Amino acid sequence: MACFEAQAAIQGNPGMKYTELKKSMQDGVQGIYLLEGDDAYFRLNGEKMLESLVQNPELNITSFSGEDIKGAQAFTEFADALKVFPFMSEKRMVKVTEFYPTETEYEKYLKPVFTSFPDTTILVITNTGAKKSDLKKKKGVTFVDCSKSDRETVVKWIFLTMKRAGCYTDVDACGRIADYCMCDMSRVSVECEKLQAYKPGESITAEDVDRLVYKDAEYRMYELTNAMAAGKYTDFCSIAEDLKSKGVDEISMANTILTFFRNLLTVLSYSGTSAELASLLKVKEFAVKRMKDQARSYGAPMLYELEKSAYSCIADIKSGEATPKSAFQNLCNRIFFGGSR
Repeated sequence: MACFEAQAAIQGNPGMKYTELKKSMQDGVQGIYLLEGDDAYFRLNGEKMLESLVQNPELNITSFSGEDIKGAQAFTEFADALKVFPFMSEKRMVKVTEFYPTETEYEKYLKPVFTSFPDTTILVITNTGAKKSDLKKKKGVTFVDCSKSDRETVVKWIFLTMKRAGCYTDVDACGRIADYCMCDMSRVSVECEKLQAYKPGESITAEDVDRLVYKDAEYRMYELTNAMAAGKYTDFCSIAEDLKSKGVDEISMANTILTFFRNLLTVLSYSGTSAELASLLKVKEFAVKRMKDQARSYGAPMLYELEKSAYSCIADIKSGEATPKSAFQNLCNRIFFGGSR
């Protein structure tokens, strides 16, 4: 046990998912938090949770931009700000965004204060993860993973959030909200608030979700390729028209279709595990099985031909050989009526 504790002290706090932050704060507030990940909702709301610990925030919260902390003087000013005592508050907060100090900068300017951090200060570092950084491994840093959540976690969040608001929503309806928003928590939270306002204190049905929740263009692209793979021409045309009404042009749809066929060809030729394939294609593992079924349905020869057709469509539009409308229609005709599967 002593060995484990010593190792943890060297590596810093092990970190947590955003959804664990609130409970962690109830168990005890840490000095340094790194909120890092590509979900803006998690980063912003994690920051707000921590701000709630500070009284008189106008006097006790100081903000920095990581881009401005360059050179000895800027780092010294930043380190000094961490040592200032709070005014009429138990805690003072220093916030810094997009902060990626090098190892040399950390050792020279930050390590002395990080390893002996003032117990009256909370440092909140909010990063998208755009650059590489070893901050999460440093002693005293509590890493909060603000990456986009998997579908299961988002569905659970929706279910509990709607239940707390008195708007019972079954798992199917919660799943639709997550899918229509592509598991983007910023959108999910807004759509949940909209549904709560529409039927305060009442159950939310799948029909309510279909009628009221805006389907993300990316999700509609997903529906477009699924309708195409299923040979549902009427559904495909309806979705394509809806996408165009949302500002998605023919070349964007053709690019999505091209990527779809290329991914299916990859599925057919890949010899690794489903988990490795999911990572390669940047999709969830459960989606790989569906893609394998779709790929087998087309077959490699047909996929090669359709990939070439999609590429030609894009080339014709870019070169001016055909209008976007006619080139895309030719592609659709080739996909649905150009050959058997």
